[in-house]
Amino acid sequence: MARSTPHRIRCADGFELHATLHTPEGPVRGAVLVHPATAMPANMYFAFAARLADDGFAVVTYNYRGVHPSGVARRTRAGFLTWADEDVGAVTGWAAERYPGLPLLAVGHSFGGHAIGLSASSQRLTAAVMVATQAGSLRFIRCLRERLLVRMYLKLIGPLCARFLGYMPYARLGLGEDVPARAALEWSRWASLPRFYFDDPGVDAAARFRRLSMPVLSIGLDDDAWGPPESIDLVCEHLTGCAVERRQFSPADSAGQGICHLGFFREHHAATLWPTVVEWLRRHAPARG
Repeated sequence: MARSTPHRIRCADGFELHATLHTPEGPVRGAVLVHPATAMPANMYFAFAARLADDGFAVVTYNYRGVHPSGVARRTRAGFLTWADEDVGAVTGWAAERYPGLPLLAVGHSFGGHAIGLSASSQRLTAAVMVATQAGSLRFIRCLRERLLVRMYLKLIGPLCARFLGYMPYARLGLGEDVPARAALEWSRWASLPRFYFDDPGVDAAARFRRLSMPVLSIGLDDDAWGPPESIDLVCEHLTGCAVERRQFSPADSAGQGICHLGFFREHHAATLWPTVVEWLRRHAPARG
């Protein structure tokens, strides 16, 4: 059985992140960082972390600043680049110091995968997995109804709430946890760009991605209305220094159960979808002795 202990991880700017370390009973074969999707709390990934810990990995789950606990979004000035530069950097450094000499790996979900590409600290990784990490431009959403719905949230409700409330109340809308205003406004702006933030000169995302050199497994989901294969591939194209392996899963790969953008880490996919990721991580962190 995995053991889970809470921790506070201090960032370079003094902000403290809420994190949980999931450790195996026996020897540790490697450390895995789980970078969450936008507005998703860390506890969504606890079952997946426990599965990795059962396989000998030490796993760090955490919340981006301003996302959880509830009520902090309105008091936090943070955007996506803050999360990638400050939060991911702190978590990566903390794990590297705690497990020196062991493989350091990461699993990023949606923006969590983007964070791997954007953060300079990811140069310390041995390998990484990106799940449903798509270029979030609205033009990639094929379903007209879904595109109009997402446009309403990103281009109308999000900016209005960010400016008048000081945060985006996703929790009230049943869409996850609240998000700081800066992140909501950045997402709104990037969604209109053909190549997402790769078209924003202020991000310089292509140069950030070029810094990385490691194996990457990028997973797309056939029933993900927000991330068709071409949007996943656009992100992968910028991992020019990495050996990228692409996989696509459909509900048929999980006994007909839907996956969608946020479903990969739900426990009912543990026996069908998770083994691909677990085995891939094992391959890049072989057990010692």
